[in-house]
Amino acid sequence: MFEVTVEAGFSSGHYLRNYRGKCENPHGHNYKVFVTLIGEELDEAGMLLDFKLLKQVMRPTVDYLDHFMINDLPPFDKEMNPSAENLAKYFYDQTSAQLHEMTSGRVRVKDCTLYETDTSFARYYK
Repeated sequence: MFEVTVEAGFSSGHYLRNYRGKCENPHGHNYKVFVTLIGEELDEAGMLLDFKLLKQVMRPTVDYLDHFMINDLPPFDKEMNPSAENLAKYFYDQTSAQLHEMTSGRVRVKDCTLYETDTSFARYYK
């Protein structure tokens, strides 16, 4: 089994609904997200997926969230809270959909890890 991981960063604001404490107020983070891919077969160049391609796959999601109030963006504008856990799943889902189409299932997302601070992160995987 092969794995590759790419990191991206973005800065955004959010607040947590149904929460008591400082995080119920609008505030911001400099997020880091790590997407790890997994697969059994390499391509003809000997790669699971070119790092450059994975960065391109992540870019639309990063750009969608970067320098915005996440609570104002679907699907976080209604019932889904923009917690680190939900953001990690959002990256997983967005990346998985693109990769499945791009690689015909040869490569899949193993997990997405989202750092909200330097010492706190959430991870999502299936």
